[in-house]
Amino acid sequence: MRDCTGFLRRRRRLAFQQHWLTGGLAKHTARHADQAVVWFAQRPGDAHLKKFGVSVAFFLAAACQGESPAVATDPDDFSKLVAEPQTLTAIAADIAAKRTTSAAVVQAFLDRIAAVDDAGPMLNAVLAINPNALADAKALDALLAEGIAKGPLHGVPILLKDNIDTADPMPTTAGSLALQLNITGRDAPLVERLRAAGAVILGKTNLSEWANFRSGSSTSGWSAVGGQTRNPHVLDRNPCGSSAGSGAAMAAGLAAATIGTETDGSIVCPSSANGIVGLKPTVGLVSRTHIVPISATQDTAGPMVLTVADAALLLSVIAGSDPADAATVEADARKQDYVAALDAGALTGKRIGVARFEAGYHTVTDAAFAEALEVLKEAGAILVEIDAFGGDTRAMGAAEFTVLLAEFRAGVDAYLATAPAAVKTRTLADLIAFNAATPAELEFFGQDTFEQAAKAPLLTDQAYLDAKAKAARMAGPEGIDRLLAANSVIALVAPTGGPAWPTDPVTGDHFIGSSSSLAAVSGYPHITVPMG
Repeated sequence: MRDCTGFLRRRRRLAFQQHWLTGGLAKHTARHADQAVVWFAQRPGDAHLKKFGVSVAFFLAAACQGESPAVATDPDDFSKLVAEPQTLTAIAADIAAKRTTSAAVVQAFLDRIAAVDDAGPMLNAVLAINPNALADAKALDALLAEGIAKGPLHGVPILLKDNIDTADPMPTTAGSLALQLNITGRDAPLVERLRAAGAVILGKTNLSEWANFRSGSSTSGWSAVGGQTRNPHVLDRNPCGSSAGSGAAMAAGLAAATIGTETDGSIVCPSSANGIVGLKPTVGLVSRTHIVPISATQDTAGPMVLTVADAALLLSVIAGSDPADAATVEADARKQDYVAALDAGALTGKRIGVARFEAGYHTVTDAAFAEALEVLKEAGAILVEIDAFGGDTRAMGAAEFTVLLAEFRAGVDAYLATAPAAVKTRTLADLIAFNAATPAELEFFGQDTFEQAAKAPLLTDQAYLDAKAKAARMAGPEGIDRLLAANSVIALVAPTGGPAWPTDPVTGDHFIGSSSSLAAVSGYPHITVPMG
């Protein structure tokens, strides 16, 4: 069994037995069972939705379908549910109907983690178990016995990426040995919303160290704290990142739902590589406070789940304003009940742009994409071919990277300034020095991105301001907005990337394409769903 003291256990036994831009950043690709992505932004007349909401049509392009509750005949035997993963929606329904208990569900997931994450295939997806999880579940069961349900996630266990602070006695490490004592004692507002809805925080998941923003030659899913996360579908294939553990844990049935974070690709790529649904919300819809940052312009957290309906449920819970995060000022007014917005018939007559300029990564992926397009047509969508982007993606990428470097330095310094006194690294410069003095950190790749960030422009420098404006303009008004308007479409669809690559500690990731950056840089929502 896992050590449940709440402290991270070094798990380097798999650390290597067998790019696009980096950063919160996926090293982008798709899994063997390929995935399609949908980008969505309303045209300028509906700018309020573009900036602050995920629309009905956006979810519908993913072809949602109804749920039926999981059946658990014995309230104390939930093993079948996690051995054959069931949806968040179904698990919540079973707990609410008292067909099982939160404590039974939590224990079953703990047993599942012990069986396939700590032993068996040893996925290395989970970094730490919350020592309060079972007690929290029992307290929620007691409330439900009195007829009190806290919310739509009452008693449901959820895993969080280990760059999200919680008040439980677990550190937030971002995968770095420098933060092993970073037990903050505070809940990120996102976590507060989960608890208010009744969720049980089950634990923390592994990630690409520093959300893939330490080196341009890093290996996705590896951290010095957690070792190498493995893809549960094919163990020697990479789970992508940076939300590698969240993706692998969801695919392996280690929780009812997981939360990831993204700066550019870090939700959609590991969701694709692990064959699940991943939703990157509009930037500003979900609070980023008390989450280890990369970019105030692009960072967001989002659901990594089994179905579009589950994504809608989880987003409805975590979306909302946070006084400490200026980007979310209008989130309360703009959010909606995304579950109620689901409508399986809403694609009828809707024009969807097929972004051919984001295809061609792999013949198998392209074949699966062709079949997925037929499904959209059968659902009533009108497909519009878009062969070329017509913009300078290299220039956009260069501007984006300038922004990320500058914002990372400022953001990580601000985060570390509030860390507990036990954390001795208080600045980016301290982190660079720590890594240089810690062989386990630099065993497989360096810290060139950290070093670039240390030399990046200040947030008041014109070089940064110009790059920020350029990237936003090229991805938004001159990018997605232009494509939507010019082709009279409401959304764009494309493959997420190519097949998952073999994990390679020597030369790093071997990604094959990505379609994440336009949505990431513009701040628009982006969803990936299985298509094969």
